[in-house]
Amino acid sequence: MENTIRTENKMGVLPVGKLITSMAIPPMISMLAAALYNVIDSIFVAKVSEDALAAVTLVFPVQMLMMAFNAGAAVGLASLISRRLGQKRQQEADSAATHGFFIAFLLWALYAIIGVFLARPFLHLFVGAGQSQDIFDMAVVYFRIVVIGGGFFSLSVIIERTFQATGNMVYPMVFNLIGLALNTVLAPIFIIGYFGAPALGVTGAGAVAIFGQMVSCCIALFLFFRTKTLVRVRFRGFRPRPDILKDILAVGAPSFVMMAVQPVLISGLNMILIGYSTTAVAVLGVFFRTNTFVFLPVLGLTQGALPVMGYNFGARNRLRVNAAFFIALRAAFIIMAVGTVVFWVFTPQIMMLFSADAEMLAMGVIALRAISISFFPSAFPIVSVSFYQALGHGNFAFIMAVVRQLGVILPAAYLLALHFGVNAAWYAYPIAEISTVILGLIFYRLIRKNDILPLPDGTPVEGKAQPRPEPV
Repeated sequence: MENTIRTENKMGVLPVGKLITSMAIPPMISMLAAALYNVIDSIFVAKVSEDALAAVTLVFPVQMLMMAFNAGAAVGLASLISRRLGQKRQQEADSAATHGFFIAFLLWALYAIIGVFLARPFLHLFVGAGQSQDIFDMAVVYFRIVVIGGGFFSLSVIIERTFQATGNMVYPMVFNLIGLALNTVLAPIFIIGYFGAPALGVTGAGAVAIFGQMVSCCIALFLFFRTKTLVRVRFRGFRPRPDILKDILAVGAPSFVMMAVQPVLISGLNMILIGYSTTAVAVLGVFFRTNTFVFLPVLGLTQGALPVMGYNFGARNRLRVNAAFFIALRAAFIIMAVGTVVFWVFTPQIMMLFSADAEMLAMGVIALRAISISFFPSAFPIVSVSFYQALGHGNFAFIMAVVRQLGVILPAAYLLALHFGVNAAWYAYPIAEISTVILGLIFYRLIRKNDILPLPDGTPVEGKAQPRPEPV
């Protein structure tokens, strides 16, 4: 009994800095491993042929959209569960977890419909008559495998965020790393055909990816239903509740938007840049492939901080809510500062990893250094969006996400390139981040005044719990 209480209360009593560190490191490791796998997978697909890499690339926007749906549902779910646990409303926390599984199955049905009926119409938008039939055929097969099988990943993400909402960050790291390890080992075997295995090319890439996701999902299900958790899923007598679904989707909408607009942002920037230089498009591709190693640790940090902020807000503990926010913010600033230094000092080396010629190297040095100016200020929007989500303010987080991704970058890049040349377009990123910081500060002041200051101090930031004052 004592161990159960201690586990249940850890987000309300453990030292906040130690708590966030322990909760943030596992998702950071998982995210970095996923980034490495994506690079490795692309390397082996490229070894098959340039057409194979093109076929996989055509499906990437749909995969990003699927990840956006998963992330939106999972973030909203984690926020709701952590707040209800902090409020000691156990039945509502359990109901929220059950609704998370319900959403995962709905998404799986949606992905199956898309995979069966929309593969060919979607790919015909990019591969028309007279173009490579081989690319089209490979892309259709890969599309159907990864989209129809994507339900395994959707359910894994829901379970991952449910664990994280209760303070358990280790189990998600375990089942994610096992799936990624299987993918990494099996990818070269079935894509290239090592050790006597059939060389399946793009089909092998899709099959291996889904197999890894299926194994990860099975382990996640086992851990969730066969170990002690702070929430329970009850399917018997389940009826979807519109108020719970609305809360989950409203809070998770910004995460969906942030990921869903990425293909739009990339396409828009490509349309602007290609009018000036194809080299600029290649440089932008280098940036998107390398900046993940700076941003993913910060996103992992926010995954660890969000349930701490949400739990303590639900528990009406002002000191710990503030502490969690500012500790996460300081850590994000440090990570982004290090990333800025790396992108400034090692810019030529980064570009040469992608076999840049003299023209691409010269433009890449200018571009990566200009864009990296935005890293440090971007720490505040990223952490503050998670802060708003943790407190249930999906509307503020939604506005921040849209403004940060589309509201400033695309028009600024267009105007800068038009009036000052293509190399000026890169400064759209720092302009966008500074604009978002100003907007975020306005939202933060509103939330601080209306939601944070009225809370009692609550338990100390460090040390054991003390009796909390009753709410006024």
